[in-house]
Formats: sequence, structure tokens, C-alpha cells
Amino acid sequence: MRPQIPHLLEFLTEEQVLMLHNSVLQVLWEVGVRVEWRPALEVFAANNCLVDFETRNVRIPAEVLERALESCPREFTLHAIDPQKNIQVTLFDIYTIAGSSALNVLDLEGVHRPSTLQDLKDFTLLIDGLEMANIMHAMVIPQDIPQSGFDRILFATILSNTTKHYYSQGQGGSSVKDQVDMASIIQGDSRVVSERPCFSFVICLNSPLVHSAERVQEMMECARYKIPVWLEATNMMGATGPISIAGSLVEHTANVLVSLTLMQLLNPGHPCVFSIASGGFNMRSGAYVASSPESVLLHCATAQMARFYRLPFQGSSGVDSCLPDAQAGYERAMQAIPFSLAGVNFIHLAFGMMGQLLTSSYEQAVIDNEIFKAIFRLGEGIPVTQETMSVDQIKQAGPGGQFLNKKYTLHNYRKEHWRPQLTTRMGWNEFQREQGGKDMRQRANEAARRILKEHSPKPLDEPQARELERLAWDMQKKAVPGR
Repeated sequence: MRPQIPHLLEFLTEEQVLMLHNSVLQVLWEVGVRVEWRPALEVFAANNCLVDFETRNVRIPAEVLERALESCPREFTLHAIDPQKNIQVTLFDIYTIAGSSALNVLDLEGVHRPSTLQDLKDFTLLIDGLEMANIMHAMVIPQDIPQSGFDRILFATILSNTTKHYYSQGQGGSSVKDQVDMASIIQGDSRVVSERPCFSFVICLNSPLVHSAERVQEMMECARYKIPVWLEATNMMGATGPISIAGSLVEHTANVLVSLTLMQLLNPGHPCVFSIASGGFNMRSGAYVASSPESVLLHCATAQMARFYRLPFQGSSGVDSCLPDAQAGYERAMQAIPFSLAGVNFIHLAFGMMGQLLTSSYEQAVIDNEIFKAIFRLGEGIPVTQETMSVDQIKQAGPGGQFLNKKYTLHNYRKEHWRPQLTTRMGWNEFQREQGGKDMRQRANEAARRILKEHSPKPLDEPQARELERLAWDMQKKAVPGR
């Protein structure tokens, strides 16, 4: 069951939302965004934006933004290889997206090491087998393959090991074209891919207020092929964004809305998701801070702004702990609970991301799956009906009675109460006898090994898989400089 929160957690008043919106409009018109690709500058200039071609600065009038917001769809479908795993995007439903692009892994032997292509395969199988993971993303970027054109290898490897929708990434406009060609092997031809793409594409915007040439090329190619986009701005409060939460909110909102305007100018009605991965900044080490109270407030407030603009919203998660320990557990819960209650439509980096997003952990991914089961049960809320208020049951039991032997209890126990799979609810002696005294990390290790051994989605037949792999490696070689 998908959570649809009846009363959303909100940190901003209506007056504050309007103040923030007016500040965003001020930034868009008085400051502008640097767009580093001339064809995009020409599109903005042809649509009543103020463009300085020498400085590559674009300023967006309020009326141009308003038209873009009007044409952006509120609901659409993210298609999967298995149609039963399609994602129906709305302004109310909440989904999860797997982790993203770690360079290292904490493996099942407890070794921290650079990620490999085999890790990418294994993590994809693991995430495909976790029922709370709705959308697939590359958990790692393998370090044992050439890094130029790596996205082609990611694409082929992941879509050979999952039936879920794939949240993809790339290295410029040619990445989009190559991925459409690879998806055509799976879906039949490019026309079908454009109608029902089994992948979407994240556009990672630079802060403060920069659209690099690579990212703009990706946007223009996604518009051409009608590939849904995640328009994701990332600032670090105090470094690439203002130190204040409200200031960083204004910066990344303005950044995202410029990219949304471009997408709607290129292809009115194009599916877009307002996305951020902003966080804190460790002034001592210079590292990104994924999990802090301030980051949580920033994401929840941005979800509220996205609702003001009537846009689906993706916020990011990820924990700072280096191990699947108590810190990782509280950091995940500190983010995921308010994110769910605040109406973050897509909770990204939701599984296994650790250590400032540089490491993916198999064990933590399984633990996160358990945490999200409990959190989504919170999101389901409390059904209040004549039946659930149970006055007849209370009458039958009477003062001093009990409910254990009632048919109603038997028939509704599973419906009313979440049953954990990884969590232990035992006394000490039973815990030692049944669980061998193993802690949650040890139990998660066993669960991950079991999924990797038993889960086999087989989304493609052998000829498709071989052709997809061949094409991916050919494309990857062409992307290597000097070849």
C-alpha cells in the first residue's frame, strides 16, 4: 500500500512560502543562471527571456516561468520492463529510489574496497529483490572499467538484472541517444521507447546557478526523445549554497525552475520531477553532509515549495555513518520518517548509501528496506470506521475480558499490524536460541546473501542480453577520448 498522508508535515507557513517564492522570482530575474550551451541560450532568447550571449547569463521573467509551470504535467507514468512495476507519478504518492553511484563498497565480508562490475550486478539483483525499493538506480560506478562512457555499461548491466524502472544518468547528450538505442533492443524500436521509456534521466545541476554544457545537452536530447527527467540541484549549505536553510532553498529552487522552463520550452508537457540532493557542509573536513537536522528541514521545506508549484518532488537521503550501526539507523530514520510525512514523492538514495554517499553497503541496503517497511506503515495512518472502532468487540469481551480468541483478531491481525522480517522481538533466552544472538547487521548479511542466491528476475532473454552487452561495450569504447 502506498502512503498518502492525510495531513502533511509542514515547516513553512503560507506567508513564508510566498516570501520564498518571491525571492525565487527575484533571483531568476535579477541574478539569472549561467547556461553554458549556445543552442539553449537561443531557445531562451526566442521565448522572451533576457539573454546575455557573452556572459551566457539567462534571466527568466515571471510570466515565462508561469507558462512553463502550467504546461508541466502533474501526473504521468514511469514505465518498467514489467508493466506491473510501472510507477504512477502523482503529487500525493510516495516511492523510493535506490542508492546512487558510490565509488566504494562495504562488501559482505566486511571489506571496504573500490566497487567492481560484479558489485553492480549483485547490487542490482539485491535491490530488485527488496520489495520497498520502487525504482532502480546504479548503486555503484564500477572502478574496474574505463570511466569515460561508464553510463553505457551501467545501462546494459542494470537492465539485464532488473524489471523495475531505471533512473539513469549520463555524460552528455550522446549518452541519451545511446541509451535510447539500447532501450530499443528491449522495447522494440525508438518509437516505443519514446512512448513508454523504461528509463528516465537525471540532470545534475551545478550550484550556485550554473547549467553546464553537458547537462543542457542531456536536457535537449531528453526533450527530443521524450525521456522523463529528474531536474536535480545540489548545493552544500555554506559552500555552494547560502549557509541559511532558507537561502539554500531559494538557490536550488531557482536553479531547478530554470531547467524546468527550458524543458517546457523545448517540449511542452514534458514529464519533469523537481529534484534536489542538497545537504550540509562539514567546515572541518570539507565533506558533504547527507544526514543532519538542517538537511532534513531543507528537504521537507522544499517538498512544500514543490507542492506550491504543483510539481512532483524528489528529495535525497543517504547516511553519513561509515558502518551499518546505530548511527546509520538513527540517521536513516531521522530522514525517512519526516520525508514520508512531509510528502516527499520520491525518496532517493534510500538504500545502502553511506559515508557521504561514497560507499554502498549490502547490509545497510537490507536494513533500510526494513526501516522503510515500518515508516510506510506510519504513512498508512489509522483507519477509523465503525468496524475498526470495535465497540462490538469491546462489548463481547466486557470488563476484564480478552480479545485473543476473537475471530476479528485472527482475521485482522496481519491487516492492522506490521510484521517485521529482520527486526527481533524476542526475550533474551529466545533471542539466543532462535537467532544465535546475532545483531541486526549479521542478520542483514545473511538476508543479503539469501537474496543474491535465490532472486533471479531474468528481464531479458539471452539474445537480447548478449546484444545489449555488446552494444554497450561498443558505445563505451567510442566514448573513450582518443578512440
